[in-house]
Amino acid sequence: MEQTWRWFGPDDRVRLADARQAGATGIVTALHHIPYGVVWTVPEIEKRQAEITADPSLGLRWSVVESLPVHEQIKLGEGDPEPLFENYRVSLRNLAQCGVRTICYNFMPVLDWTRTELAHPLPGGGTALRFNAHEFAAFDCFMLQRAGAEGEHPPDVVTRAKAWFARSSEGDRQKLLGNIMAGLPGAFDRYDIAGLRRMLDRYRDVGRDGLREHLARFLRAVIPAAEQAGMRMAIHPDDPPRPLMGLPRIVSVADDLAFITGAVDSPANGITLCSGSLGAGPGNDVPAIARRFADRIHFAHLRNVRKEPDGSFMEADHLGGDTDMVALVEALLTEQQRRQQAGDPSWRIPMRPDHGHELLEDVGKPTFPGYPAIGRLKGLAELRGVMLALSRTRGLSL
Repeated sequence: MEQTWRWFGPDDRVRLADARQAGATGIVTALHHIPYGVVWTVPEIEKRQAEITADPSLGLRWSVVESLPVHEQIKLGEGDPEPLFENYRVSLRNLAQCGVRTICYNFMPVLDWTRTELAHPLPGGGTALRFNAHEFAAFDCFMLQRAGAEGEHPPDVVTRAKAWFARSSEGDRQKLLGNIMAGLPGAFDRYDIAGLRRMLDRYRDVGRDGLREHLARFLRAVIPAAEQAGMRMAIHPDDPPRPLMGLPRIVSVADDLAFITGAVDSPANGITLCSGSLGAGPGNDVPAIARRFADRIHFAHLRNVRKEPDGSFMEADHLGGDTDMVALVEALLTEQQRRQQAGDPSWRIPMRPDHGHELLEDVGKPTFPGYPAIGRLKGLAELRGVMLALSRTRGLSL
């Protein structure tokens, strides 16, 4: 697989040279400074490409866009979406013109990935991202005060949420709000409590079926343009894969992926196989999902989580969580080999080590949450070892 590295642009404390030292050759990035719904122009795309290739000795290229965001109005189904669809199609064509043809995107309403702790302590002094079910329930039920929220969390979780809220300071509550809003950097809204309530109110009548139809309409509008341009769209699963704050989630389980890939039956309509996002779902067998949708996997995020009975989970070592990473990598390499034998010129699946622990000198550095250098380097090295071992024992192409 093509080994890639997420880079957030010139403001990223982790340098392109660090990515090369880790062994990556592909860069995964986006134009985070451009507001959602605005066209990505060729000059802006070429400027980012020039930043990536400025030092030829690194041998780096812009391999995957993560993400070309979908405007909230499209998810809501508000107004006339056609101008936003057209802007998205123009951005796709401009990226294709510049040779960037794999696009990761998501359809999560309001929030992106959600955690309650961004620096949970690990033995030895490292830190990890973590989702505590009782803290999220405290936010949902007692800070946000969402109607009906208490009935949507297990009773024991609500009891612990009440206790957390009762002993929390205003500083604790503001930190929790900031952690939940951390998501991905870029041109998007971070909400205070009042603003979040207003956004949730806009989704009140959308529901799961409505959000599914809005996604299908988006796919019908943009996938033909992507296919014509020789591009591959790859939707990212929900993180975590469950409803949050009453918001529906529609990219959480295998049946959701079947609906999405069937909504527009095109090779351009594909999946980002995120083992951590899917792995946080108790019923998800991630290697089995990879085998079922192998021909639609255009990008892979490889990380691991360890789940707890109450719905909490923590980012684990890349090879140390609940997902059998060896079986998953074998499924991806097997699909790669099928593509290679079929004569697909783009047979390699780009992968990147997702979310790493803060380790060693990275602890406390102001890197983007989940994206320190050393933890990701460790993860990529481990995954590279798995790939090499499978290539030797199974005869699979790297």
